Amino acid sequence: MSALPGGGVSAAAVETPGAVTRGTHPYYVLALLFLAYTFSFVDRQILSILFEPIKAEMELSDTQLGFLGGLAFALFYSTLGVPIAMLADRSVRTRIITVSLVVFSAMTALCGLAQNFWHLALARVGVGVGEAGVNPASHSIIADIFPPAKRSTAMGLIAVGPNAGMLIGLAAGGILSVQYGWRVTIMAVGLPGLLLALIFWLTVREPRRGGSESRSADVAAPPVRESVVYMWRNRAMRHLVIGAMMKGIGGYGLVSWMPSFLIRTHDLSAAQVGLLLGVGLGVIGGLGAFLGGYLNDRLSKRRAGAGLAVIAVITAAVYPFSVGAYLVPELWLCAALLVFQIFGGGMYLAPSFALVQGLARLRMRSVAAAVKMLAINLIGLGLGPWAVGALSDLLRPAFGDDSLRVAMPIVGAFAVWGAVHFYLCSRHLERGLAEAQRD
Repeated sequence: MSALPGGGVSAAAVETPGAVTRGTHPYYVLALLFLAYTFSFVDRQILSILFEPIKAEMELSDTQLGFLGGLAFALFYSTLGVPIAMLADRSVRTRIITVSLVVFSAMTALCGLAQNFWHLALARVGVGVGEAGVNPASHSIIADIFPPAKRSTAMGLIAVGPNAGMLIGLAAGGILSVQYGWRVTIMAVGLPGLLLALIFWLTVREPRRGGSESRSADVAAPPVRESVVYMWRNRAMRHLVIGAMMKGIGGYGLVSWMPSFLIRTHDLSAAQVGLLLGVGLGVIGGLGAFLGGYLNDRLSKRRAGAGLAVIAVITAAVYPFSVGAYLVPELWLCAALLVFQIFGGGMYLAPSFALVQGLARLRMRSVAAAVKMLAINLIGLGLGPWAVGALSDLLRPAFGDDSLRVAMPIVGAFAVWGAVHFYLCSRHLERGLAEAQRD
């Protein structure tokens, strides 16, 4: 076996039967991938708790803030994910993750030096470029070290990463911004990712593709066009990706603007909002994300798609609670209703991560994950926050300071649309999984 610097192995060694993760325990790898995903979400979402001081210093509109929180990051994050995923299906994935960690951590820190809207927008583009390589390669590695029966639960642990990232970003961001200002805050959360990159590079080895299923990827990775055509023709995959995209519009739109909503509507400070949403999104949302993966694994033992069908129902059922949360005048009632939205809102993540890997063929797993992330992030993350901000500005003449609380549940309705596609995916799942076995 030919070794590469940093504990990686050559592409030829990767495909050698029996070339498993020597000296690297699957749960150790999972823990580091969890931290990578957590740090990526800290860096991605930190801007939302800092919207108000940035708005005041740079005199920005809600539409501009929505662009910085969404499309400026999501455009390159989403589009670059596909070519980087092509590379991940053909080369050493651990190296790609290491480089990605370095880039997005450094670019987040650079956001703190921005002097105007365009400086901040360019730095956010850099964050998106860096983060583009983390998820597709990570999901492909997890699929190779955890068998299908345990994969959704493993993805459930990874899916807690965004919630942990929000807990750290919102809580620490709220406190630090009050004490030291938004510039120091954003630099402080960006730099720790560089240490994680070093640890990952030195300690994680590349797993054998298909090793968790005793399969061998003995064919070349297909062109992107062939992978995308396959994903579209596989009905289960098609509905899963569309569902995640619609859910992303509603979910990212609401999460990005929650801090501003609580500050404007309920007169909370940034520190109070950070603690409230940090605990809510981090702990309650994290429990929901993990439960979604665990529930899918358990219910799917009875019938393929049973778990996803239940999660589809839950996703739709929490929307009325979300509407109430933004319209009620009392803070305590708002917080109580938000618990339902936060707990149920992320339950789809782990099953969607796991099912994309199960529905894709071996040599297109990274690309399949990237295409799905392209849809959820370019459309969901890219348009969700921007749509809320633009709609808030549009409604301001009619609703004044209440325009944001009216705009949020309107955009949040896209989650129900997503739930319909999750249910349709569950109906076609068994046939879709069978198609993926025909390598």
